[in-house]
Amino acid sequence: MPLHRCPHNECMRVFKRNGDLTRHLNLGHSAHLSASHSTVLPEHQGDSDHWLSPQLQRTPSPLGTAPKARRVLHPHLTGDICDEDGHQIPPDTPPLPPANGSPWAPFKNEAEFRLANHLFRKVEMSQNDIDTLLDIWTLYQHQLSQHQDCDHSTNAPYFNYRDMYMKIDSIADGNAPWRCFQTTIHEELPENSPEWQKTSYQVWYRDPDMVIANILDNTDLVNDFEAAPYIDVDKNSTRRWSNVMSGDFAWRHADLIYEGCEDNSAAGAMLVPIILGADKTTVSVATGHVEYHPLYLTIGNITNEARRSHRNAVIPIAFLAIPKSDRKHDKDNNFRVFKKKLYHQSITAILNSLKPAMTQPVVRRCPDGHFRHIIYELAAFIADYPEQVLLAGIVQGWCGRCDAPFDELETASTRRTRELDTILLEEYGGDGRTLWDNFGIDDDVTPFTAYFPRADIHEMLSADLLHQVIKGCFKDMLIDWVFEYLIISKGESQANIIMDDIDRRLAVVPAFPGLRRFPHGRRFKQWTGDDSKALMKMSLNAIRTSIESFQHYRNVFRTHGVREHFSLPRMHSIVHYPQLITDFGVPNGLCSSITESRHISAVKKPWRRSNRYNALSQMLLTNQRNDKLSALRAKLVHLHLLPPLHVSSDLTGTSVDEDFGPIDSGRAIAKVELARTRERAYPRSLQALSAYTNNHQLEELTRRFLHTQLHNRESDIELDDCPHITSKINVYHSAVAVFYAPSDISGIRGMKHERIRSSPSFFGVERRDCVLATVNEKKAGFRGLSAARVLLFFSFQHAGTTYPCALVHWYNTYGQRPDSNTGLWIVKPGYLDQRKCEPFLAVLHLDTLVRAVLLLPVYGPHPIPHKLKYYDSLNLFTAFYVNKYADHHANEILF
Repeated sequence: MPLHRCPHNECMRVFKRNGDLTRHLNLGHSAHLSASHSTVLPEHQGDSDHWLSPQLQRTPSPLGTAPKARRVLHPHLTGDICDEDGHQIPPDTPPLPPANGSPWAPFKNEAEFRLANHLFRKVEMSQNDIDTLLDIWTLYQHQLSQHQDCDHSTNAPYFNYRDMYMKIDSIADGNAPWRCFQTTIHEELPENSPEWQKTSYQVWYRDPDMVIANILDNTDLVNDFEAAPYIDVDKNSTRRWSNVMSGDFAWRHADLIYEGCEDNSAAGAMLVPIILGADKTTVSVATGHVEYHPLYLTIGNITNEARRSHRNAVIPIAFLAIPKSDRKHDKDNNFRVFKKKLYHQSITAILNSLKPAMTQPVVRRCPDGHFRHIIYELAAFIADYPEQVLLAGIVQGWCGRCDAPFDELETASTRRTRELDTILLEEYGGDGRTLWDNFGIDDDVTPFTAYFPRADIHEMLSADLLHQVIKGCFKDMLIDWVFEYLIISKGESQANIIMDDIDRRLAVVPAFPGLRRFPHGRRFKQWTGDDSKALMKMSLNAIRTSIESFQHYRNVFRTHGVREHFSLPRMHSIVHYPQLITDFGVPNGLCSSITESRHISAVKKPWRRSNRYNALSQMLLTNQRNDKLSALRAKLVHLHLLPPLHVSSDLTGTSVDEDFGPIDSGRAIAKVELARTRERAYPRSLQALSAYTNNHQLEELTRRFLHTQLHNRESDIELDDCPHITSKINVYHSAVAVFYAPSDISGIRGMKHERIRSSPSFFGVERRDCVLATVNEKKAGFRGLSAARVLLFFSFQHAGTTYPCALVHWYNTYGQRPDSNTGLWIVKPGYLDQRKCEPFLAVLHLDTLVRAVLLLPVYGPHPIPHKLKYYDSLNLFTAFYVNKYADHHANEILF
């Protein structure tokens, strides 16, 4: 049957008849394409204007005016504010003040709330321990009242744990009670029917409309909330994708909603893209392989940083049923079909309350306190490949996004669509074998999206960095393939020698904040996502640099007999990443690592807190109470009655063992600050310190540094003309760098801190970290930076001014550009006199430092000695790669 596809790349419509296609072209593509339709794929980016919509076309800048970055909002679904009744109000109208009454309600005061929050959420204290604590509290108060003539209460804030739980349950904020529906059993089943047919299955769920209302009402998200689809263009007129609302999906579907709304009610409304995620998880293998199948919900209006740090933005809305059967029914097709139908019908029923607001806007309060008309849209589904197969109703081994045959997955094909599925089912209805073999469609499954307007499960399947790239391509494929390749090409004995040397190379990578150590290379007992990501920071980066080059170089495994083909669904998925990025923004915002980490707080911890008997009901209550406490705390923070979590005005006071971590303060410019506490074992005079640390250049370099600071210029003058430093010297073993790194472990604003160490003994070994220092602010990337190793952190005072400093050993850049094989810059330690091994040192102001940098040794062709340790690497190797893959921030600045 010939099918007629729309020739526009951004349009996925398919038609049976050529006349229908012509009509579609005349009606849908007669005018200029909207901004979403003019999206350029990566190979078209650059200085040309051909992809810009009329709203974004360049106009000549006035003489002497530099081009500026621009953000263009969707022209129709603009997220205009209204009052609580939905009436339009001026855009500068302030939000309504908080309602009257105690903000601590239902608690009497701050102490009651903080105690409940601390015991239930923070330390997760058991019921018996809560009762014990309250008994001791009451006893103490009673004894105190007997010895003092006072009239204070002799009771603890709560009588027992039940009293405290009742108070938590009565919190109005974040309320979304759990409900249950149950499958019915066919009344006329024969007695010998399998057990799975005679079982009634329960599905516990929350009203998703109520959950979304709670997310939107979360004032903690006020700075991480976007009310309208937008297009970001930088000063070079290059499109930039970041959050979901910056992607083409939001803009494209805003167009569809506006064009399909006959009464114009969608004009000015706020699009709410609904993001779902599901993934089975095991809580205990030892006690019988207890499994749960949670379904999560979040929305695309929340930024990726907020979603990754959760903050009540990723909510469990259901626990799906997991039908079990005897082993003899494992391959029973009826049982297979039943499980799939139960899955989709359950999700359909759970999401049913959202359907009215998919066609007619409703009024909801948003994080900024304003009310808006909102309209829902099913946007994305976070799932690993087995779940994607179930979701898309496809055959195992096929792709859920495109119609490439299962044995031809080395390249992308045309995208699957809901319309195409309908046409094929109409054409081949009743011929399930043809649909199965030729199109990879399981006609026994009707995806839940078929029951919701504009929803297309093939469009919704998002990128999954964790299972497709980190665990998939890197861990499960490339690591094993490399070993097989070595066996085939070198023989097993030599292959083992080479792999052992690779292990040793990984083991001697220098210390770096947050870098996981591999004392025995890659041969550890169990791989995890974090392990794989940590290892990827040090070695393979082909996936992150270019899909094309990866596809080219992987052919070595085919030519040497390791692989016959690369028709592997998880590897195939990376060919869709360019389109997925343009649709949904950067992939880490919709990754299964978000749902897997949510398993800990939503499934695993609540299960451990239960008594294991009827555990799910207890887990549901724990989730509900946590959500209520979180919602109330967010409101109290917004009212400035409580401080935000994890916020410190003095980051230098972080734990001595805390090398890196998130910061939930506002986004800030990168900075480096000395630790809070000085080390007391060092001499306090500059001359004595120079001798004590065996740095004979320290005094001269520091005096010349001070002269430069005072006169704001460098000059070659006599040392006698430089000022003397008479104040006491403070020495520190670390400093803290703060910078923006939203793709990694970071706070709600994407901020991260890392501790840079320079210590003669850190856990028994010397540690002198390397840093990046600014040498030329006018040059971009690494050309304006230089690598250096910190030998000493110290500070002194002169004329009432404190100067925080670092004594560093400069590294010289090798070559004029990055290494062609790795894409990384190469540096070598600098020496004033190579023969005398006299290092090229300098004293720098801490404002010059940008952050820590991970230097990877250029190992060379020779094996690594067994006795070499990681803490010797910076002393013994003569050249190093500057690793730009350590995190988001490093990748941004080390080009």
